[in-house]
Amino acid sequence: MLSMNSIMIGTKHSMRCRPSTKRFLAKRQIWSTRRTVFAGWQVGTGYVGVLKHSGMDGNTKDPGRVMLNYETTQVQEEFDRIKALGGTVIAAPYKMGEGWIATLADPDGNYFQLMNPIQM
Repeated sequence: MLSMNSIMIGTKHSMRCRPSTKRFLAKRQIWSTRRTVFAGWQVGTGYVGVLKHSGMDGNTKDPGRVMLNYETTQVQEEFDRIKALGGTVIAAPYKMGEGWIATLADPDGNYFQLMNPIQM
C-alpha cells in the first residue's frame, strides 16, 4: 500500500514562490537550504516543498493538470485569508456534493484547492 509523503513544486523562481507558500499555508518552514534551493513545510502528515529547478521557466503551461488539495473544515475562511494575502482566485468557494471547494493559484500559476474533508 502506498501513502502520500510529499509534493514538490519545481520553479526557477523559488525565492518568489517560497514566501507566498509560507503565508498561504500559515506554517513555519521546517526545511531549507542555505542557497535557497529548497524549502519545505509539514501539512498534516505530509510535506509540501518548493525546489529551485533550472528546467522550469515562466508560469505553468497547464495549471490544472496536477493540483494540490488542502483539506479544511473552513473553506470560506481559508479562501478569504489566502485571497487577502495575494492568492490568485481561480474559483471562489462553491458547493460540490456534500462539501465546499475553492481553487486558487500560486505565483507560478499552479492551481491548488481548498476542500472539506472527504468522507469515504
